[in-house]
Amino acid sequence: MPSAANENEAAGSSDVPQAKEEVVDEEMAGGEFEFDGEIDPNKIQILPGASEDGTAASFRILKEDHTMGNALRYMIMKNPDVEFCGYSIPHPSEAAVNLRIQTYGDITAIQALEKGLDDLMDLCDHIESEFRKEVEAGDYSTVEP
Repeated sequence: MPSAANENEAAGSSDVPQAKEEVVDEEMAGGEFEFDGEIDPNKIQILPGASEDGTAASFRILKEDHTMGNALRYMIMKNPDVEFCGYSIPHPSEAAVNLRIQTYGDITAIQALEKGLDDLMDLCDHIESEFRKEVEAGDYSTVEP
């Protein structure tokens, strides 16, 4: 009977072929939709199944987890042009977030993603500036262990 260690070694073996999802960039190749250059295509991929008019698409964001997925979903859902935004983690051991965006049709899913990323960055910048302002003011106390 194989030991649990041997089973784990076999499961993590590099000899086991890994299934890769094919990324479909038909919308971008046709010139219908384009990233404005700020989104790294090696970081964010368009998954198969995007609508032809661009109002619905799924994206994979590599090397991210629930922290980015939930914050980005929240910021995208604040956009009144977005009908639905949800995210999932394909597998707990995989560092990737799958994000689905559907819009009402006034903007594309790519535009909604770009706006969500910009809004999240603006929020982070604001929080950082407020934090630095409070630290510089020095009106805080430290707790000794």
